[in-house]
Amino acid sequence: MNQPLHDVPLEHVLALGDHTQTGQYRVDLATEQWWWSDEAYRIHGFEPAEVDPTTAMILAHKHPDDRERVRHVLEVAWRTGEPFATAHRIVDANGHDHVVSIVGKGQRDDSGDVVELVGYFLDLTRSVSRLAATEADTAIRAAARSRRDIEQAKAAVGQVLGVDDEEALKVLRHHSNNSNVPLRDLSRWLVAHSRTAPRAVASSPSYLLDLLRHPRPAVTGV
Repeated sequence: MNQPLHDVPLEHVLALGDHTQTGQYRVDLATEQWWWSDEAYRIHGFEPAEVDPTTAMILAHKHPDDRERVRHVLEVAWRTGEPFATAHRIVDANGHDHVVSIVGKGQRDDSGDVVELVGYFLDLTRSVSRLAATEADTAIRAAARSRRDIEQAKAAVGQVLGVDDEEALKVLRHHSNNSNVPLRDLSRWLVAHSRTAPRAVASSPSYLLDLLRHPRPAVTGV
């Protein structure tokens, strides 16, 4: 893009980064008739000029749980003309869910009365989905690490104390509760400590139980 930033239409700037679909709107407050750009129609699942957007139609497309909140935001904007922004869910004409942000501000006439709102629709669905997928992936990896650490700790306790997996887990939970250290953190710390301790020491039941009775908080939670 070779244009100076101040010469670039704002909708192009808003669409940068995640390539957010961005549409413009303008609403006449006297008639509640809306003008939409082509992209605004597409965000709502319509072909350009397929319908005549009105406030009632627009609110009908809002997710039921978000509809009253958006109605309130618009009412305040109509009354005050102050800039506003809100993110909410819509269901488009094809029944597809979107996460949309609507931003705008009022325009006043020569008498100072707010006569219209102008602004943008931003379809954030792609960005929200990508973020949710990333967070889910992080949570899955963290859960997998926790399970691995607990399984390894159970194996170590079982081997040293000569008990089965169920009893080893009971031992770990008992000391987790007594020390107020989460089971995953206690397990991670125990496994890491066992790897550095001399073999003869690490295989001592009394040494293991003493470790579990006095876990070092500075190491837990890593």
